[in-house]
Amino acid sequence: MQRLIVYFLFLFLILFGGCAKKEEAKKSVIQAIPVKAARVEIKDMHRVLEYVGNIKAQDEAMVYPKVSGKIIEKVKIEGASINKGDTLVFIDRDETGFQFNKAPVESPLSGVVGKVFVDIGSNVSPQTAVALVVDMDKVRINLDIPEKYLPKVYLGQNALVRVDAYPDKEFAGKVTKISPVVDLDTRASYIEIAIDNPEHYLKSGMFAKVSLFIEEHKDVPVILKEAILGKEPDNYVYVVENNKAFMRKITLGIHQGSEYEVTSGLRKEELVVILGQQKLFDFAPVTIEMEGD
Repeated sequence: MQRLIVYFLFLFLILFGGCAKKEEAKKSVIQAIPVKAARVEIKDMHRVLEYVGNIKAQDEAMVYPKVSGKIIEKVKIEGASINKGDTLVFIDRDETGFQFNKAPVESPLSGVVGKVFVDIGSNVSPQTAVALVVDMDKVRINLDIPEKYLPKVYLGQNALVRVDAYPDKEFAGKVTKISPVVDLDTRASYIEIAIDNPEHYLKSGMFAKVSLFIEEHKDVPVILKEAILGKEPDNYVYVVENNKAFMRKITLGIHQGSEYEVTSGLRKEELVVILGQQKLFDFAPVTIEMEGD
């Protein structure tokens, strides 16, 4: 009986040990983690300040008559082209006991008649605005720039302008004026951006969105925001090599939207995880789905 007990005990130990080894073997096989990845790209990056403002004609003139009288003829209507010296309206300045030739009211600049404020029969004086004339070949936008950015703003600097009326168009502008003083209340300085407008797409009074390029880095490694883990100055990503993930510390530079410049830690064409990295660790096996697939 004692031998039988020893035999069964021995058999149990063998079976239990075999099962334990199988369980250990199963645990030692780590399942590959599915991730999405993208290549490090080389691009030009710009640091951009975004502003909004109102478009104004480069030159605008309110037109006033030189004499008092009554409007007897309108020569130009709103939207009409006009040259400097052209007549807008004529005034009858007849007074009791006197007779005068009709007096012209002339445009002081070339451009477009933006608005006519009087009708035939209106009485006017030298203080009455008759019309608004605008030169739309160039337009401008005035912006207030915070003083901390002023060292990066200079004459001739490029800007992009967008308006809701033409959502698919971008208009190129340049900084043409920078105020030499900073406003004590707003701690900002006035600048002016001029835009060529030969086809008169841009109208005075339009609301515009302005992108002012204050810094440019050419041919730098770029990754998507989704790849970045941690917080400054301890940012890191997971790089995939031979179907294994490795944590890599990186240093970031400027960014445009969802794209970030990497100043150290990555090279062109390296494969960086952008989705699923929360489950990763060094040497973790991965299966890869490429961005765009």
